[in-house]
Amino acid sequence: MFILQDKGILKEMITEKGLTISELSHQSPVLLVFLRHLGCVFCRETLSDLKKIKDKITSLGTRIVLVHMAEFQEASELFEKYEFRDIHHVSDVDNKYYQEFGLSKGDFKQLFGFKSWLGMGRATIKGNRPDKVMGDPTQLPGIFLLENDKIEKSFIYSSVGDYPNYLDLATI
Repeated sequence: MFILQDKGILKEMITEKGLTISELSHQSPVLLVFLRHLGCVFCRETLSDLKKIKDKITSLGTRIVLVHMAEFQEASELFEKYEFRDIHHVSDVDNKYYQEFGLSKGDFKQLFGFKSWLGMGRATIKGNRPDKVMGDPTQLPGIFLLENDKIEKSFIYSSVGDYPNYLDLATI
């Protein structure tokens, strides 16, 4: 399990609605989803998959919060297409939070290896298409379940083609 070295970072991470991740994690469990760049086919797949199961996740008492590398307005416009009006999101254009959570930049194999190509096929078959790059295309994503400033579960991608079980990650 990943251990966050600086829990103060959760007080620095402010959503577009003005609440910190720390505050939200004390209200309910938070599924903190660090996305790849917003134009990425894998990011679009994540958003599409989360859209389909967001009601199940919230019925568990867990709140979804998205972390991205775009400006708030740009991200809000994209998230609106996925009907995420009620989901908080955090802008991290400098990749500071990605680094604090131990999410690395991908090497060639992690970004373009066989597993990535298989994942791209899966994402594309599901109807996801890439768009303009909004963030660092080498950044790997990750998912963390937080409660009361503590990481309960984590999924750190070893390849952009990885496919996590969101419902399992959202359950305390």
